Amino acid sequence: MTRGPIILFEGLDRTGKSTQTESLVDALRRVGIGAELFRFPNRETGLGKMINAYLTGGSLNDETAHLLFSANRWECKDALVASSEAGNAVVIDRYIFSGVAYSAAKGLEREWCVSPDLGLPSPDIVIFFKFKDTAKATERGQYGEERYEKVEFQKLVRHEFEKFEEESSGSWNVVYVDDKPIAEVAEEVWQIVGSVCEKGIEDEIRPFQWEFKK
Repeated sequence: MTRGPIILFEGLDRTGKSTQTESLVDALRRVGIGAELFRFPNRETGLGKMINAYLTGGSLNDETAHLLFSANRWECKDALVASSEAGNAVVIDRYIFSGVAYSAAKGLEREWCVSPDLGLPSPDIVIFFKFKDTAKATERGQYGEERYEKVEFQKLVRHEFEKFEEESSGSWNVVYVDDKPIAEVAEEVWQIVGSVCEKGIEDEIRPFQWEFKK
């Protein structure tokens, strides 16, 4: 029995992840493929409300904040698995890699940052949105309203994401989004995921693991 693929969108702030995840879910449903969108952090849960308060100006030490974000992913695990097993394409806007990249950019050790997420459902496809110039994000609307939306910090985050990209041994799908029309990016995304969504996945959901390169 096939299941729906777990498709993860990662990238820096304001790279268009929210727009493209919504677009993909709509496109899949239009052609009769079930799809469900998960966003992290999920600000609707009890933990999510705490995260929202932190992101909009609250105070937590870095370790506590990191574990809170991870716990938010865990509290959504069962719903995510159930959706995939029901045959839906599960589309995720940010997930484990964002959690680690942002915390590592603040100076926390990568291996420690990954450890709370080991065992979560692993994505089948990762799409990494990038700017060739990180400063491009500042040209997009509402940039700078939340805690991490600072260009110098985003450069550190990009560096952490690129470590994951390198360690993925070519399995990440990189999409450069600089000055591209929304429709063009959506077409690139469809070329990556369309056939997989149509066929489904025969393998069971894998628990997340990661091999670091020293």
